Amino acid sequence: MVSVKNGDRVMINYTGKLADGRVFDTTEGRAPFGFVVGGRQVIPGFGDALVGMQAGEVKTVTILAKDAYGPYYDDLTREMERNLFPDGATLRTGQPYPMIHQDGNPVTVMIKEITDDTVTIDANHPMAGKDLTFKIELLEICSDESGDDSDGAE
Repeated sequence: MVSVKNGDRVMINYTGKLADGRVFDTTEGRAPFGFVVGGRQVIPGFGDALVGMQAGEVKTVTILAKDAYGPYYDDLTREMERNLFPDGATLRTGQPYPMIHQDGNPVTVMIKEITDDTVTIDANHPMAGKDLTFKIELLEICSDESGDDSDGAE
């Protein structure tokens, strides 16, 4: 039987959970997810987990933070003067906010805290520092490039 190797296009179903058991992403109720293994379309540990699997196989794998979205960096959290934000800007704790990084590239930060004078932002990826557990079902190894490019695990 054929096993997954880097460069293969695969179709999968998956459910991703955090350490506390909370589901953060799943294909349940959606179309299966297709991608090229080793094609840098998903977090490295996710694609690596499929190598060697065969169609119909189900596997549960835990991907450490370093192989997922990386560590959480405290220095990516900073307090800014509120007057640096545009008048009328919608600022809500726990919500993403688009900004421009000092290098000119767009970045989305999370608003962590708002006071009358300051806004604390966090530029870490929301999944940074978290180990992720995935239940993965390999539906098929596609023989051509006709697999689905739908969004899913990143």
